[in-house]
Amino acid sequence: MKIIKKVLLVLLIALIIAQFFGPDKNEGDLASIDAFMAETNPPEDVKIILKETCFDCHSDVTQYPWYNNITPVNYWLAGHIKDGKKHFNLSNWEGNSVKRKDHKFEELIEMVEDKEMPLNSYTWTHDEAKLTDVQRKAVIDWAKLVRVKYGLEPKPE
Repeated sequence: MKIIKKVLLVLLIALIIAQFFGPDKNEGDLASIDAFMAETNPPEDVKIILKETCFDCHSDVTQYPWYNNITPVNYWLAGHIKDGKKHFNLSNWEGNSVKRKDHKFEELIEMVEDKEMPLNSYTWTHDEAKLTDVQRKAVIDWAKLVRVKYGLEPKPE
């Protein structure tokens, strides 16, 4: 019994010490997504959807929940954000080729149609991010229009 108490005490101390450390935060401002917004020109309803469901993990504009201050949860969230930005980063839009942008929108359409985005683990704690069928259709319709635009732009030789 004494060994279990000692192990639990060591784990508690380690957990307390861990609270003083954490991953770097994703700190950017709304200006980082201006190029994306200007180029893709989403309608107002889609802008709201993007803000409530996409920005946190797919841009430098992250609104952290209170539980981000708890280690190890903060590392788990940082991993989600890093992975999300790796796949689709709204803050780094200008540096992409037209071909890459078109491909990202193709993936966006597929993920939203298949209800793979937003992630269930995100919507558990962000009720506002649960998309209705009407919202999904609005995002998909907008994304398809953007893809048409990219299809009409001249391809680099």
